[in-house]
This record gives sequence, C-alpha cells and structure tokens, in this order.
Amino acid sequence: MNRDAESSAGEKVEPMTRLRVGDLARLTGKTVRALHLYEELGLLRPSERSKGGYRLFSPEAVARVNWIAKLQQIGFSLTEVQEFARSLERTQRGPLAMLQVRAVFEEKLRETRQHLERLHALEEDLKQSLAYLEGCYACDPGEETAACSACGRSHEVPPPILVSGMHHRP
Repeated sequence: MNRDAESSAGEKVEPMTRLRVGDLARLTGKTVRALHLYEELGLLRPSERSKGGYRLFSPEAVARVNWIAKLQQIGFSLTEVQEFARSLERTQRGPLAMLQVRAVFEEKLRETRQHLERLHALEEDLKQSLAYLEGCYACDPGEETAACSACGRSHEVPPPILVSGMHHRP
C-alpha cells in the first residue's frame, strides 16, 4: 500500500512504521486478545518480528483489522470472515475475486434490507402499543389489571398484540 494507513479514529500511520500488537489494538479500538485471535484464525499476520521477539505489523494491518470489524458489523461471524478471506486468497484473478465480493455484498445488502423491514414493523407495533396504552391513564387506578384491556374507556381500537397478549395466561 503506497498511501498512509488510517486508524478507525482517523489517526494517520506512516508507511514505514512497524506496529506492535498494543499499538495496533489502540489504533483500531480492538483488544490485544482479539488481535491474537485474528492471528490464530489466519486473518492477520505480523510482517516481521523485532529482535526482542515482538510481533510487528505493517500499517496495512490497521486497514485489515478495520475490514474484519466492518464485516462483523454486517453480520459475518469470525469463521465466515475466515472463509471469505480464504476464498479471496484462492482466487487467482482480480475480476473473479471482485465478482465473489460483489455477490457476497449483494446478499448481505438483501439480508440487511429484510432486517430493516422487520425492525420497521416492530417499530410500528411498539408505536401502536404505546398509543393504545396512553388511553389506559383514563382507567380507574383501583381497577384490576385483567379488566383494563377490556374496559372500553379511551380505547378506540382493539388492543395491539403486544398489549392483548398480556392478559391471557397459559
């Protein structure tokens, strides 16, 4: 990589700098333990060892760790990151590798959109339940909890499932 690496906090790392694992952890916001796990999984490799035996990483390791973290954010397990990285390493041609990456990212985008749809539906359920429960302030404070959902006071619509299911005991 010919350009400077940048940490997740926006900190620049000079191209010739060699980073010890603690420095890499600080720059990426990861723990040393996490970085050791990435090494064990073959996701991260030190570029060399110091005379004292310390692992030294190139500035590109910052980008690699940030890449791993971003893949985890979009739903990859570390095992899936490992498989994805190995698959890309085995692909000999750049355009073919990019097609693989594109297919994986398209699938993740589809899954993300489905997840957002489920979250939007949940948001609506919660908003409806909260609106319904606003009417419960009109109920007599001494009234039994079980009677509240059927009280008929200030409840213009039937109770939403998040409210109606509270009163049915197995």
